[in-house]
Amino acid sequence: MMLYTRISLYALMLACAGIPLYIHLPQFAATNLGISLSTLGALLLAIRLFDLVQDPLIGWLVDRWPQRQPWYGLAAAAGLALGFPLLFRLQEGPYILIKMVVILMLLFSAYSLGMILLYGRSASLAKSSSPKALMTLATFRESGMLVGVILAALAPSVLVSLGATDQGYPAFGLLLGGAAIATALLTRPIWTRPAPAGQPLSFATLARSGAAKLLFLAVLNSLPIALTSTLFLFFVQDYLDLAPLAGPLLVLFFLSAGFSVPLWSAVSAKISVRTTLLIAMPLAIVSFAGTAFLAPGNALGFALICMASGAALGADMLFLPALFSIALTKAGLNAGTAFGIWSFSGKLSLALAAAIALPLLETYGFTPATDNTPQALSALVAAYAILPCFLKTAAFCYALTLPSESPSS
Repeated sequence: MMLYTRISLYALMLACAGIPLYIHLPQFAATNLGISLSTLGALLLAIRLFDLVQDPLIGWLVDRWPQRQPWYGLAAAAGLALGFPLLFRLQEGPYILIKMVVILMLLFSAYSLGMILLYGRSASLAKSSSPKALMTLATFRESGMLVGVILAALAPSVLVSLGATDQGYPAFGLLLGGAAIATALLTRPIWTRPAPAGQPLSFATLARSGAAKLLFLAVLNSLPIALTSTLFLFFVQDYLDLAPLAGPLLVLFFLSAGFSVPLWSAVSAKISVRTTLLIAMPLAIVSFAGTAFLAPGNALGFALICMASGAALGADMLFLPALFSIALTKAGLNAGTAFGIWSFSGKLSLALAAAIALPLLETYGFTPATDNTPQALSALVAAYAILPCFLKTAAFCYALTLPSESPSS
């Protein structure tokens, strides 16, 4: 149990790092640094081109020298501990874009290393390589992830209430840095477990194992949540006009996801994982569709949508990486390299969401934290609710083609 507790803690640290990069960064860059939405979208897409090479290379390194796992774990935490205080202390001025790019490359590299290490080592971190043991590991890991997400979503507003300045971001950066150092020290023992040797990865072996199909589904399925993550604060503050509730609503969303994980896990043990996933995905589709009909000020309606869409996210976070890991383990493939590709694919979805949605909103005249025209707000609703609804529907249709075998058996 101590092993799984440490795994949850390391996952918590990574989730605390992910939320600032994908949810707080657009708001921070636009309001604190004066960076336009189109510039930020292009910048994030450019960094993803760097990840195109970096993430698979990190996965290869993890597979090639598995005995260095303790150092990889420390290196990931050190990058986060250094990068976040630097990022959230940035101020508008000369060379701000260059400074931000350098810091973001450090943070994304450290985040990638930690994620690839955690997910790619599932077979060695679980009590056995059986599908049931891998699903148990996934439940602990994703529960830790969701607790970290909740803490990171809540932290800036709590810090502001305690007297922090500049929307709480500088203090938030220091808090994240300190948490990364503490977590690295507490979780070091998990990386001493020997890693199993696997076969070299290729496109052919990835396809034969069924992992390639799951990889495509993960990319398609992550696009809707990437859009809503990027635009969440804008939608709540500028369309719904519920700025004081942005933090609590975000926490409600992730609380719902967190509480849903053990429930989805229990359901999948009774039926198949595929069937459980196909139950959860329409919940997200209905949520996106309902969001499009919300009127400004409808806090209760959006709270219900946050709960439903959060529960759907819990299923996505639990099942898709676990299914991918199970497919790789059954085929005896090197998981580090494969999760390097998985990591890049997920971040590519987020970058595409930012690169498409942010310039589009700017084209329609949308500006955060100002009085926007009805046309600009309609564009925001379309990007936040309508487009994700279509994308999630496409992902659901593709998920129908998954094999019916239950990987938890």
